[in-house]
Amino acid sequence: MTNIRINDRRQEFRVAADLGLLVWGLDTRGECFMQEARAHDISLSGALLSGLDADLRSGDVVGILYAGKKARFRVVWIRYDCAGDKMQVAVHRFSGDECPWEEHLAVENDLSSPDSTSAEP
Repeated sequence: MTNIRINDRRQEFRVAADLGLLVWGLDTRGECFMQEARAHDISLSGALLSGLDADLRSGDVVGILYAGKKARFRVVWIRYDCAGDKMQVAVHRFSGDECPWEEHLAVENDLSSPDSTSAEP
């Protein structure tokens, strides 16, 4: 995994990832859904989800389960993938919930920071 440094308004780094997870919530018809999806471009506060079949809209709340950790996220924006049959969904984590993939971010941050002991002879 590598840090993605893009000039935009985000204040935290993002990590390119491909994490399998479970997403659930209510679709636009008010029907419950639960399905597997993938998380990409992860950060402490959110992620880009792909492979969703559920019809969602901005502002909807979904739950995510990853590695035994649950968190609630708000849908920021949606778009269809290149084939036009699955959705990509940008989500932002509720501040009161623990980030389910925080361990991946900590490992990547450790790998990308210079080792202070190696600079000393």
